[in-house]
Amino acid sequence: MTNALYTLAGAGLVLGVMILVHEFGHFAAAKLLGVRVEVFSIGFGKRLLGFRRGDTDYRISALPLGGYVKMTGVSAIEMPEEHADGAPPGASPDPGEFMRHPRWQRVIIAVAGPLANVVLAVALLTAVFSMRHEIPYGMYRPAVVGWCLPGYPAAQAGVKEGDRILQIGDTQNPTWQDVQNKILISPNQPIALVVKRGKEELPLTLLPKVEGKQQSGDAGWQPQQPFVVTGLEPDMPGIQAGLQVGDEILSVDGKPIPATGAMQAYLQTVKDKPVHLEVRRGNQTVVLTVTPKLSVVDAHTQTYRIGFVSEPTEIEKLPLPDAFGRALKDCRKLSGLILDLVGRMAERKVSVKQMSGPIEIVRVSGEMVHNRSLNDLLEFMSMISLQLGLFNLLPIPILDGGLIAMLLVESVMRRDINEGVKLRLYQAAFVCLVLFASMVIFNDVVKLLPGQ
Repeated sequence: MTNALYTLAGAGLVLGVMILVHEFGHFAAAKLLGVRVEVFSIGFGKRLLGFRRGDTDYRISALPLGGYVKMTGVSAIEMPEEHADGAPPGASPDPGEFMRHPRWQRVIIAVAGPLANVVLAVALLTAVFSMRHEIPYGMYRPAVVGWCLPGYPAAQAGVKEGDRILQIGDTQNPTWQDVQNKILISPNQPIALVVKRGKEELPLTLLPKVEGKQQSGDAGWQPQQPFVVTGLEPDMPGIQAGLQVGDEILSVDGKPIPATGAMQAYLQTVKDKPVHLEVRRGNQTVVLTVTPKLSVVDAHTQTYRIGFVSEPTEIEKLPLPDAFGRALKDCRKLSGLILDLVGRMAERKVSVKQMSGPIEIVRVSGEMVHNRSLNDLLEFMSMISLQLGLFNLLPIPILDGGLIAMLLVESVMRRDINEGVKLRLYQAAFVCLVLFASMVIFNDVVKLLPGQ
């Protein structure tokens, strides 16, 4: 029951804010340009509650699947109504009608909704970066490889520990964030690498494997970072032997171990024989004797473990101008990543399972509200807001991008597109979007099933 409440609260907060900001963008632009707004609605369908001020009915409607701004002369799906150019004989033209305004003003109104989402994304990220927060160690550092999992794509491509990635795809001098994003959207797609090893620059080709429910790419490598214990499992050999959070593991049985994956691989060779961990604890070096324990990971996997987690983080707090610059840069990178992903899906190079629909967004929203920090929630909201803004700019009728595209075409033609043609385009686009939404929701449901 508690989880359900958190899920509803998270969904209401995240989706509610995204929809409110998007529709307010349309609303504000319309008001500024003199277009009469009849309805400002969060949700579709029957009006549940609200109030009227001036010409506008501000309402919350029954179906919480979006929202709309109803302007005079335009229906809720942004198709011109019949009376837009058909006023009764002798009647004066209504200056408040959407269709009475120049096309450039209608383009501004259409762009304003997605633009509001992009502005919100930048603002939220600026807030995150300007507050004291934790980030995974090395996220914004130069991409130096700390360890490669044997048999995985990075090792197969010839990448070695200590290699610095100078180029991945068309990105020069990438951070680890750039590298991981590129890998995620490139399952089974060859990627050109240039790594620096000593004084040499070596060209390599990486072929990420498909991994997990999302069918995303995985190279099987980790960044160079301190091998520090950040969490311990109760009733496991590590904590029983005296291992503590904050211990930096230097070696196991005298052999340097750079990462958790390397530790796991070594433990499978010694099985249940005691191992000697050399750790740095403050200014001291301590040697602990630990006996690995065979543990069940899932229904198909058992592995020898000592029960600790190493996920080192860095504390960051940027001055406001730097935070704003970082936010702009990250939003630009994420926008390119999203558009690249959409293109790869259209070419059938990437599975549509990498997309998350409303069910997955609702689930993650609840998780953020229940278990994560405010910064994590704001960062998630920023990502969703940016994606919503970009999605609405796609040149598909019914979406804002479709209206913008039609207005631009009409500007070039210097006349309106035939209303019958517009209607058919909107009907076809509506059917396609319903099918697309059904597919994405189906994928969300499948991801929730056990064993998937």
